Amino acid sequence: MPAPAVHYVIVGGLREDYVITPAGEAHLRQIGGNAIYAAVGARLWSGGIGLVARVGSNYPSEWLEVIAARGIDTGGVVVQPEPLDTRTFYAYTTLETRVDTDPAAHFKRIGQPLPSALAGYATSTEGQDDPARFSPLAVRPDEVAAAYFEARAFHLAPYDFSVHAAFPGWLRRHARQIVTCDPSVRYMHPRFEPEVRRILGQLDAFLPSEMEASAFFSEAPGDLWSVAEAFGAMGAGCVIIKAGSRGQYVYETATRRKWRVPAYPARVMDVTGAGDAFCGGFLVGLAETGSPLEAALRGCVSASLVVEGLGALYALDQPREQLSARLAELRGAVSRA
Repeated sequence: MPAPAVHYVIVGGLREDYVITPAGEAHLRQIGGNAIYAAVGARLWSGGIGLVARVGSNYPSEWLEVIAARGIDTGGVVVQPEPLDTRTFYAYTTLETRVDTDPAAHFKRIGQPLPSALAGYATSTEGQDDPARFSPLAVRPDEVAAAYFEARAFHLAPYDFSVHAAFPGWLRRHARQIVTCDPSVRYMHPRFEPEVRRILGQLDAFLPSEMEASAFFSEAPGDLWSVAEAFGAMGAGCVIIKAGSRGQYVYETATRRKWRVPAYPARVMDVTGAGDAFCGGFLVGLAETGSPLEAALRGCVSASLVVEGLGALYALDQPREQLSARLAELRGAVSRA
């Protein structure tokens, strides 16, 4: 039987997550990474979701089987012959404040010993600000499975700068897919303005967080609408600034239309992957409706389901009727700016 067609592709990281929740609960060695959260956000709205990522020989093969069993194609995951470090540590001190360094101090804070698996851990984003270097975990454009070339849309999750610099132009040369990008905090800095401008000129949508958007400018252009307009002027088809519990700022460059989309009032348990899930839902919404607003609404619903439970795959077990109900509720709460 031939493999199902892949319509939406997520390019990003597959990781082994070690998380301390705001409630002080530790969850060790979980399926994680921005790629799987974004894929789940997309899978809530559509089938035909594919992953493009790199992992080492030590990455649990049974995890890839679990992901595939949930309807997410793993044929684009490149398994290297050598072991690679895919550990990621996060500690939430509040629902909106996350740190990813010094795990020993945070496990001590909750009265637990440092897990042996985190010995020597520093950070999972080291080197992501190098525009020329592909790290061992950074997927190369020529590693994309040929079957994915016919996909309708690609999303670039936070990754090495080299990946984000290479992929949009490569995709434009090979096909006319929709391309969206969520940047890495590591390169959202004024010194990278020329390189970021080149990336934005090839994107249908740019989706930074509020922190990343504000950090990029040495002199802030004003409020977040001015920031969005500045990114739009660099060439992005639309700009969505993710502001956590305050929702999203949605700006369409060609029409200069602006919308505030509130966050859905979810029962928040763990915000890990919320922004990535938003981007996955947004990708499908943009491809299927052509509307940044409708795409953002779907992204918000995806994020709302992810934060209500623990683990990357939790949202896929929730009743599907919640999608349309939450979508309708959010649509009624949108405001124009």
